[in-house]
Amino acid sequence: MSKASQKIGFVSLGCPKALVDSERILTQLKVEGYEIVPSYGAADAVVVNTCGFIDAAVQESLDAIGEALHENGKVIVTGCLGKRSELIREAYPDVLAITGPQDYASVMSAVHSALPPKRNPLLDIIPDTGIKLTPKHYAYLKISEGCNHRCSFCIIPSMRGDLVSRPVDEVLVEAERLVKGGVKELLVISQDTSAYGVDVKYAERMWRDKSYRTRMTELCEGLSELGVWTRLHYVYPYPHVDEIMPLMAEGKILPYLDIPFQHASPRILKLMKRPGNIEKTLERIQNWRKQVPDITLRSTFIVGFPGETDKEFEELLDFLREAELDRVGAFAYSPVDGAKANELPHPVSEELKEDRLEQFMAVQAEISAAKLQRKIGRTIKVLVDEANADGAIARSSADAPEIDGLVRIANGQKLKPGQFVDVTVEAADEHDLHARLAG
Repeated sequence: MSKASQKIGFVSLGCPKALVDSERILTQLKVEGYEIVPSYGAADAVVVNTCGFIDAAVQESLDAIGEALHENGKVIVTGCLGKRSELIREAYPDVLAITGPQDYASVMSAVHSALPPKRNPLLDIIPDTGIKLTPKHYAYLKISEGCNHRCSFCIIPSMRGDLVSRPVDEVLVEAERLVKGGVKELLVISQDTSAYGVDVKYAERMWRDKSYRTRMTELCEGLSELGVWTRLHYVYPYPHVDEIMPLMAEGKILPYLDIPFQHASPRILKLMKRPGNIEKTLERIQNWRKQVPDITLRSTFIVGFPGETDKEFEELLDFLREAELDRVGAFAYSPVDGAKANELPHPVSEELKEDRLEQFMAVQAEISAAKLQRKIGRTIKVLVDEANADGAIARSSADAPEIDGLVRIANGQKLKPGQFVDVTVEAADEHDLHARLAG
């Protein structure tokens, strides 16, 4: 009779890239015979995968470590905040081990030290797709680690290093495996999706008897062969982004681009160390819309960056009104420990930052609401996320999970998660559409 498995509690914080790291660690833990449990009390030890990007995330991570220590006592820390081990040790000297992001070997080694595995191979049945923290019908597909940019507000390169692209055949094989396992939507993520393959000089690899370059356009061509939704995130507006418009126009990948513009003032963009030809940006947006009338553009912006004047903030609002982006997130500038932007003169007061954030979101709310109103009466294809007695909740090609809007289907009680259906839009508010099954 084998001994009972060692039990691990797991806390995953941060962005989709950190979620993929969590999935890999959890899969390895299961392969080695550990049991994953949902409570501190039932666990022999707890792994906390942290985020360390902005002050609020650092605090959330420290609070999670403190809670795990208090509730369980045996805690291993990994993830982005692990790069600042002195900060964690100062707050919590009793943590068992601290490792950085993507360092799966060190996490496993720390787990082995705390809880030597008691493997029972007869019980270890792991799905081909590994352990997933997303629902069965969608998955994040991480194509690279790190970033070659040195934006002045960001410390991610110091945490996750320079760009390291995964070979294109490896990514396509993983995508194929996920689709075979029931995934209907692939969300392509990285720190900079447009830069994919730069570090390996766009090396060619074979997949399904065809040669593909390790490059964003060719990766999208490969993914389009799988017959599921492919959604691109964190796409910097490099010139070659124009190359994927025909793929969108032909319905091969979703007409959706998540582009972090961050600002619209050339001077502020320069201070942020971002590419900043904003006139050209508006022209390109118009050109994309000509080729792909249904394209959804999502972006994020920072307001209250050090030195931002009233005039520059107005430039940003003018850009918003002219660009008419579909989905927008915004943050008041938060000084991150170690970010170069903290040294810039003329910081904006907290009060003014909050005031500008409120103005920004009010302008965007009007734009978003008007754009959604135009969809009333249209029949659109949606992917169902959940269904219950009140109807179903789904997403259209315009909606990435957890960050965009929803499509609420009044008569969708009998639908199943992962199902594609056509619905007719009957009403809209600032964020969501309300629809009924078509036909």
